[in-house]
Amino acid sequence: MRIAVLLSAGRHPVSGAPVLPRLEAQAIRLAVGLGAAGEVFGLHAGPDAAAVADGLGQGLTRIEHLPVPAEADSVPALAARLAVLQPDLILAGRRGQGGPETGLIPYALAEALDLPLIPDVVGLAPEATGGLSLDQSLGRGARRRVVIAGPVLATVHPDAPAPLAYAYGRARRGALEPVAVAPVAVADPAPIDAVEERPYRRRPKLVKGAPAGGSAAERLKAATGESGASSGGRLLVAPDPDEAAREILAYLRQVGVLAAPRATDDSR
Repeated sequence: MRIAVLLSAGRHPVSGAPVLPRLEAQAIRLAVGLGAAGEVFGLHAGPDAAAVADGLGQGLTRIEHLPVPAEADSVPALAARLAVLQPDLILAGRRGQGGPETGLIPYALAEALDLPLIPDVVGLAPEATGGLSLDQSLGRGARRRVVIAGPVLATVHPDAPAPLAYAYGRARRGALEPVAVAPVAVADPAPIDAVEERPYRRRPKLVKGAPAGGSAAERLKAATGESGASSGGRLLVAPDPDEAAREILAYLRQVGVLAAPRATDDSR
């Protein structure tokens, strides 16, 4: 089985240094555990591969680097290379880490390669019939098992097993291989309208029906429904039906659902 793991250049949340995203390191562990008898390799498209070199120390034996300008779309280069390699399984993180990512690259690749996409995978296992079993996270601890035959693209959920420990010797033995790709045209950036930047300022929440300029107690009563139209009724315990009907009609007239009764002329 041939497994490709898509790698991206993330940034450390504290230092801002280039780093391999944790989700992709988790994808490497899943791939290594599944492809013990096959081939597992990384694939990165970008201007530099230094940020993804840590993948060699976390289980990959080689990483292919597709040199692509930073401003260019990496999907065409990745799709062209994957069409040549034809892996049985493509793994990717469901989001990047710290960069200007959108999380749409796996979906764009699945559409370009005409492959099914299984999101939020937490476990992989081979099937006796030659297919692949994928455990999908549904949130709140729920799982769903999907059995599929043929090439598939899957994104990894944070609940997947933790990444393998980094091994310096394994990183030294691994290979980072640049692969020539056709030049990718960089589109001119769309013009951005002038915007005004201001510091964020918390705004007070407006309570519907709160008295303007009232005290804190009055505003609390308005928020809990202890003032206004809802506080003008009477508590009736086991009332007479006629009395209960009169109270209901009075309340409906108070809130404006029913019109007030017209006065009768007794002068006739």
